[in-house]
Amino acid sequence: MSRTIYIVDDDDAVRASLHSLLSVRTGLLIRGFRSGEAFLEEAPDLDPGVLLLDFHMPGASGLDVLRAIRGNGKFAAIILTGRGNVDLAVQAMKAGALDFIEKPYEAETLMEMVENAFQRFEQDSEVAARVEVAKTKIARLSPRESDVLRGLIEGQANKVIAYNLDISPRTVEIYRANLMEKLEVRSLSEALRIAFAAGLIPDP
Repeated sequence: MSRTIYIVDDDDAVRASLHSLLSVRTGLLIRGFRSGEAFLEEAPDLDPGVLLLDFHMPGASGLDVLRAIRGNGKFAAIILTGRGNVDLAVQAMKAGALDFIEKPYEAETLMEMVENAFQRFEQDSEVAARVEVAKTKIARLSPRESDVLRGLIEGQANKVIAYNLDISPRTVEIYRANLMEKLEVRSLSEALRIAFAAGLIPDP
């Protein structure tokens, strides 16, 4: 599986150096941008990937780019800076950066950071995909089926759910069978896992 990495730095020499360094890795697609604006202009159409982002750039800074892409889930950003300090690192992390490295950096350190970013990014993407599938399945349920599922989440017996919803226990059984079919599960524990992924069950 190919991975994509984007280099956003206004220094041509830095972009070329990073491109050469990263090119030794197989299965890596590398694209360079000489400004934050150039990257942001194309960002909606770009494939997900890891972003090597210079902090200090004329126009849109690395921080501006981080804030613009925050929450879209498409990019995992590593901030590069030649004038790094703790305050910059904190700002970058608050704006959504995964990591932070100062120039000049050791090639091995950067490559390790990039690998870690890809691993975390891919794990997060898998989690996001599972959440999306779970939400899609939960959305198939009728209001009454959702009510029955919430009763099951709370550990209520069919009779208690029936009493609370003012329906018969037999009707609860029908709703329960229907929701299991719609969620494509065969056990209550599987149904609860989907409910948890979809956010119906709050974290303890």
